Amino acid sequence: MQRLLEALRNERSRVTLDVAALEIAGIEFPGLDGEAAGFRLDNLAEQIGSQVTANASALDFVRAANEVLFDVLQFRGNEDDYYDPRNCCLNAVLMRRLGIPITLSVVYMEVARRLKRPVYGVGLPGHFIVAYEDSEARYWIDPFNRGRLLSFSDCCALAKQTAGVDVRANPAVLAPVSNRQILVRILSNLKAIYLRGENFEKARQVLDLLIEAMPDYAEEYRHRGLVHLRQLNHRAAKADLETYLRLEPNSPESEEVKKQLVLIERWKAGLN
Repeated sequence: MQRLLEALRNERSRVTLDVAALEIAGIEFPGLDGEAAGFRLDNLAEQIGSQVTANASALDFVRAANEVLFDVLQFRGNEDDYYDPRNCCLNAVLMRRLGIPITLSVVYMEVARRLKRPVYGVGLPGHFIVAYEDSEARYWIDPFNRGRLLSFSDCCALAKQTAGVDVRANPAVLAPVSNRQILVRILSNLKAIYLRGENFEKARQVLDLLIEAMPDYAEEYRHRGLVHLRQLNHRAAKADLETYLRLEPNSPESEEVKKQLVLIERWKAGLN
């Protein structure tokens, strides 16, 4: 996962989003060869590119992309099984044509990148969309909902509905997000899914990556420490929980973390 690690550590990394996202998918699919997924993205770009000229307007491109992706190929949001980990894996999204907002947005962005079209991710609270923006036009697009075009008011309503956030008070949430931010968000989704399903080994792998990306973010150490405890790896759990307390000594969870550390010490004493 060297390319993924580079993309997580360096905001200006040249590692492309599809390559890094496919390395994340290797957690769910060990030994994954991303070449086939890359070929599928190339093929999607060719299909869309054949529908528009190089000089086609932004709206013409968006309409062509939406027709190919959502009308012809039926890419769609997986509302029936939202917490299936495959929804976070770009290779599976491309094969099944099912995903969650952020991975369907990655498909849209990577196809646009291949066609040299200016599409970027927008991390709305609770929902991920994309935007096409050039010197003449800007369109917000919701890949989870079959490429629906959104107005500013629609974006505000969506953020209010999904996360209770008022975009009008903080329009910066409509700003472009970096590849690194997208990768962290995919990892955070996978972490929640693996913890929910008590798949602690894969959750730990995801947490290792999140800590590489955000070494000063305390909460990930607490989560990894608790995972280590479930795996009976007490030494690693102790190190992570102590790091959490060092970074967040006054957090609401600090007392509970201290109790966990006491239990670890009692366990160690019982071995002597």
